[in-house]
Amino acid sequence: MRFLLDDEQRDFARSLDGMLTAADIPRAARDWAAGEHASGLAVWRRLGEAGVFGLAAPEEYEGVGPLPVETAVAFVELGRHAVPGPTVETVAAVALLSRLAELGVPEPAKRFLPALVGGRVSATLTLTGTGTGTGTGTGTGTGTNTEPLALDADTAGVLLAAGDGEVRLAPGHAGTRASLDPTRRLGRLLPDGELLASGQPADAAARWALDWAALATAAQCLGVGYALLDRTVAYVKGRTQFGVPVGSFQAVKHRLADVLVGLEFARPLVFGAAVSLRNGNRAAARVDLAAAKVTAGDAAHHAARAALQLHGALGYTAEYDLSLWLLKARALRGAWGGAGMWRGRVVEGAGGS
Repeated sequence: MRFLLDDEQRDFARSLDGMLTAADIPRAARDWAAGEHASGLAVWRRLGEAGVFGLAAPEEYEGVGPLPVETAVAFVELGRHAVPGPTVETVAAVALLSRLAELGVPEPAKRFLPALVGGRVSATLTLTGTGTGTGTGTGTGTGTNTEPLALDADTAGVLLAAGDGEVRLAPGHAGTRASLDPTRRLGRLLPDGELLASGQPADAAARWALDWAALATAAQCLGVGYALLDRTVAYVKGRTQFGVPVGSFQAVKHRLADVLVGLEFARPLVFGAAVSLRNGNRAAARVDLAAAKVTAGDAAHHAARAALQLHGALGYTAEYDLSLWLLKARALRGAWGGAGMWRGRVVEGAGGS
């Protein structure tokens, strides 16, 4: 199946690409990893002004959505540029608060959405008990019953924990720890915060937030994979061996062709999942999002392995910008539940459950 973006969606992608190219994201990402957030927060405000965080919120709360396809478009670009910060978590939190309002609990949306949508503050979010059989958060990445970890809780202005029939505003976090990706700091949210919602609305909103987190993560993986492919193609064209470009060797061509095939196979799954989410077909969206999450994560991982091998020893150098995408590919593949969890969803859906 082939998905073509319309002119407005392509223009949106180009505008984000131009903005992020001008912003020198590799420098902002390195600053973020070092605990210096000024340049990253400046990018964050521009993303808010561009409407990225309003794509999951209705107009009533200063959003423009819900627009899942446009969200996928945006997060491909965020992945392509290796933008740091809790971007997925913020959009998932916006989706959660918007869903609560739709289900008759509008107070949290009125309280938090305008600042989140406008890019004035960011959010982090952990989910448990969303029907996945796992603690689902940005830091688990295992598909096992472990306590979820929150991304960038030290910089987020809104700390949300949802699960077990409750949505709470966490009172803080218990410190942060390094992760595989230096730009992704993880920490546990403190328990027993202010209760924002409970019961069926809280459960439904948590499931909705997980759907948006899966979509945004899959799209980000796709962008990371394309960035790795583009950088590797440029590198093998310029590196010579035996007097000819390395990229002229058949083995190199085949390896990069395999990467491209993987990404091009993942792309329609990601945008197909966005269409399912937009159309409101919950059963179809559940399976489509799971397939997109697994396939895009695998495609980015394979792109990272090929990029590392074809760059040789240079690929292992932390100072080389390629490392920003290499490490992000691995981290995103396991974010919001491991591949085993999402494959289980695909199998359940194929069985009609």
